[in-house]
Amino acid sequence: MRQAIQNFLNSYLDDWYMPDVRVTDIIEIIIIAFLAYQVIVWIKNTKAWMLMRGIVVLAVFILLAAAFKMNTILWLAKNSISVLATAAVIVFQPELRRALEKLGQKNFLANIVSFDKNRYLERFNEKTIDAVVNACYEMGKVNTGALIVVERDILLTEYQQTGIALDSLVSEQILMNIFEHNTPLHDGAVILRGDRIVAATCYLPLSENMGLSKQLGTRHRAAVGMSEVSDAFVICVSEETGNVSYAVGGHITRSVPKEQLREQLVQLQDRTEKEHKMFTLKKGRRGDERQAEK
Repeated sequence: MRQAIQNFLNSYLDDWYMPDVRVTDIIEIIIIAFLAYQVIVWIKNTKAWMLMRGIVVLAVFILLAAAFKMNTILWLAKNSISVLATAAVIVFQPELRRALEKLGQKNFLANIVSFDKNRYLERFNEKTIDAVVNACYEMGKVNTGALIVVERDILLTEYQQTGIALDSLVSEQILMNIFEHNTPLHDGAVILRGDRIVAATCYLPLSENMGLSKQLGTRHRAAVGMSEVSDAFVICVSEETGNVSYAVGGHITRSVPKEQLREQLVQLQDRTEKEHKMFTLKKGRRGDERQAEK
């Protein structure tokens, strides 16, 4: 009986191809799957989705031409590949830039390689949190629109230069005065770095995410757009409803209560403090190692 079972298995298993799977092969599959997923998500959330649909239609047309032996069309397609590739790079240039920026923001890369060893987050204190939260909800009561960008890991110098440079401590009164109607600085966004206001009337990129609600105006789309191209925490006060919302990582949370906004800012503060301590600890260890080598 055993021999019969063994002969049966051998007769079928001998014809099967069993690839030699190594650990590196599994890692390679995971990396390719991750990159493919990121590309799909990137394409879906931008206007590149419509362009990609056009490319798919063109590819189907070429396949039909190949099936029916349309040699002239195939010749044109073959000789146009290099031109189409160059055109695709030009057309997708803004989306490709944003995709590379998002890839550079991944935490695993920053943890492996420190590109800016002397850069760490500036920590804002409780007084700054109170000033920002109170100003937002006081402006909301009188339907004063506002856009406040809290800088984190990524320096926002590029967007800071689009506005008017300031160098003042954050206070509730200053924020409310900046966004007051018919004042020179009310149009645009304010950028906060640590406990200071570094610029006002800054222009922010608008989100091209077609999945956003049509109820969102330009101010909210600018908040989402800024959170898409950076790791900033962006607070938005609606001029129409007075509701306070915040955007981070390309997602917007609308109509949040005062306690929730404060909690988010406290979490940013705690994260900043932890990273600063880790940076100081690593710097101290490296200094001790250099001393020991001497």
